[in-house]
Amino acid sequence: MKKLRTFLFSALAGISIATFAQTGNLPMTEGKYKPSDESLKQYKYPAWFRNAKFGIWSHWGPQAVPRQGDWYARKMYERGYYDCEKETYKKPNSDYVYHVANYGHPSEFGYKDIIPLWKAERWNPDELMKLYKRAGARYFVSMGTHHDNFFLWDSKLHHWNSVKMGPNKDVVGLWQKAAKKEGLYFGVSEHLGASYTWFQTSHRSDQLGDKAGVPYDGNNPEYESLYHAAAALDDNEWLTKNPVWQHQWYERIKELIDSYSPDLLYSDSKMPFEDIGRTLIAHYYNKDLKSKGEGVVYTCKQSSEGRWVHDCERWVEEGISPFPWQTDTSIGDWYYRTGQKYMTGSEVVQMLIDIVSKNGNLLLNIVQTPEGDLEQDVLNILEDIAGWMEENSVAIYDTRPWKVYGEGPSVTGEKVKGYFGGLKDVRKYQPSDLRFTVKGKTLYTFCMEHPEGDVHIKSLGLKTATGAKVASVKMLGSDEKISWRQDDDEVVIRRPSRLPDYNTVVFAVKLK
Repeated sequence: MKKLRTFLFSALAGISIATFAQTGNLPMTEGKYKPSDESLKQYKYPAWFRNAKFGIWSHWGPQAVPRQGDWYARKMYERGYYDCEKETYKKPNSDYVYHVANYGHPSEFGYKDIIPLWKAERWNPDELMKLYKRAGARYFVSMGTHHDNFFLWDSKLHHWNSVKMGPNKDVVGLWQKAAKKEGLYFGVSEHLGASYTWFQTSHRSDQLGDKAGVPYDGNNPEYESLYHAAAALDDNEWLTKNPVWQHQWYERIKELIDSYSPDLLYSDSKMPFEDIGRTLIAHYYNKDLKSKGEGVVYTCKQSSEGRWVHDCERWVEEGISPFPWQTDTSIGDWYYRTGQKYMTGSEVVQMLIDIVSKNGNLLLNIVQTPEGDLEQDVLNILEDIAGWMEENSVAIYDTRPWKVYGEGPSVTGEKVKGYFGGLKDVRKYQPSDLRFTVKGKTLYTFCMEHPEGDVHIKSLGLKTATGAKVASVKMLGSDEKISWRQDDDEVVIRRPSRLPDYNTVVFAVKLK
């Protein structure tokens, strides 16, 4: 039977996606947007997103239960193998070793058995949302489904969901209710497109040891709705080429959109599945126009050319982008991991500033325990961010990039690359590193680290290309009178006698 299924999926993979989309008659809301690149270029970036700048993400679900970090549902099935060609042995993944030691062999105790252990018994979405708002978030994003194919919404199409299993709660719905109560815009993330190939490790078996050849539980047809069927041998890229699965992705993510009408939808991939993906985006945009909303945001990991928001995982743009964009990252691992190291509050603030100066937004995952609450280390980070935002958020919200994004060694020196491109999201800054945002006639100048002497703004000389006459200078969060001067080559701000406790100081430079 397994061989027959593999043959059928291989045959289906030969059907063109366009043909399948047509014969599948994908339902969509008709309107201004059509499933074509040219039509999607009519998209207008909503003001709420451009003004919000900072969002918090709950990248959370059953994979947090073992406390081993990201990708547990896949890595627990990676036993290792002997490579005959290279005559080398690939050691078992540490998550496989942990799983066998703590739960048993994945032929007997699989990911399906982890799911009921996720109870979320200390999760209080209302209190967390109040905290996130105080820390400066203007939008919030809930996990919809990760690559583990477990849905956090009340799905009528897929019974592996958080209402029927685990916490027995509509996680997406409760997060949305809490966000709206606090006046935050609400989004959902979908990672389903990659699930079909990502989860194929569950169909394997050990090659070595006393369980060699014993199939993992993903081979049991009873659980195919969770682990998917076995993929064709050549279907092994990040996004499946199986048109049946592509169609299933469409109907399930459409259900998520139609059930919750999120302000933002995030895909953990490039735009999925060509015309099928374009159809989903057109449906999403048209549905919002029908409801006369404030505008929605679709974000994926592909250059937008104005069709959507380009998402950059763990990296930032090198300069000012002509289109709004977003960095998504985490203060630590993507899922809870015992003993993990977190970013500092100062690092988060500096990252946010660098991103906003280049026309971007920051979406930051706040790591939750499996039970749903936050560790004290994480609470401290949020308090540090809240303290900075309380005095300086005016230089973040509703701003736009200036003529240049910054000055200093981080601009002219060596650039450290990020995980998937661009620049690394968390970097070390020098006292002479500056960033800029602008709102009206106010140029906000961020000293990324405490200035050691006077602050020199070389982009703002009277005879520089970006120069304009300065009317006044004020340090945010302080009543101290600031001494400054402007000459042909620069503006020089005298170092204030008292600087705040936080690292990054902001000057509001009023232009004439």
